[in-house]
Amino acid sequence: MSKEEKTIISVSATVDAAINKVWECWTDPLHIVNWNFASDDWHSPAATNPLIEGSTFSYRMEAKDGSQGFDFEGKYDEIIPYKLIRYTLGDGRETTVTFESRPDGTYVEERFEAEGEFPHEMQQKGWQAILDNFKKYTESQSHFSLLYFTILINAPVNTVYSAMLEKFSEWTAVFSPNSYYVGSWEKGAAIRFLTKDEKGSLVGMVSQIKEHLPGKLISIQHVGVVENGKELTEGPAAEVWKGALENYSFKETEQGTLVTVTQDTTDSYVDYFNKTYPEALVKLKEICERN
Repeated sequence: MSKEEKTIISVSATVDAAINKVWECWTDPLHIVNWNFASDDWHSPAATNPLIEGSTFSYRMEAKDGSQGFDFEGKYDEIIPYKLIRYTLGDGRETTVTFESRPDGTYVEERFEAEGEFPHEMQQKGWQAILDNFKKYTESQSHFSLLYFTILINAPVNTVYSAMLEKFSEWTAVFSPNSYYVGSWEKGAAIRFLTKDEKGSLVGMVSQIKEHLPGKLISIQHVGVVENGKELTEGPAAEVWKGALENYSFKETEQGTLVTVTQDTTDSYVDYFNKTYPEALVKLKEICERN
């Protein structure tokens, strides 16, 4: 089929976020893994994205049950920050992504060459689903900063994973000496992370387990706060944290288990988490390695 005969498919969305935030969520691997899938039974466990013309990117996409997976790979042909990304996929098909700041948000459009195996309507539906997922995720991130922490623990994955849950109050004592949780770690379950403030009042987070793949990933989504013993999921105090994600992933290596944490936070908590999270992970490492 000649170049002129190729079918171009287009998908688009208007994202209610500033163009710099949209660009960040589209290009940063720490964000990509949170939206790069079309349905809830798939996920994107890893992504590499050196944003340089001529470089190659790779996004891993897998079914959560492990039944199938593939690498979405391509090479960058042109990059104009905050305006355009053009790349060629591994099979030679070209894709162009454009970003335009508008009064109602940031307009994102993808135009890609159709492949011959699946119907064009199915391809458009799949790419639009991923773009819609990107829109939903980015809009939830509009007022958050994303922090990243990692530590290598000389212990098997199952040991580290179990210690994180079973010794929760011990390693999270770095954040608060009296921290504990109430609820379940099962996917979809409600969970509360609680402690006492300096006045003795019960405070904490109202949350839900967004995803739980034992020994691989735990994703927590915060939906509100606890203040003076009362759960608040509406109002100014709740809105500050609503939608924030707290992700823990576990990867087995030759040296032990690599634990990676990504944490959404407001600007006022960046310094606090940059200090306490490394200390908490060191505490988790000590717990795991002493057994």
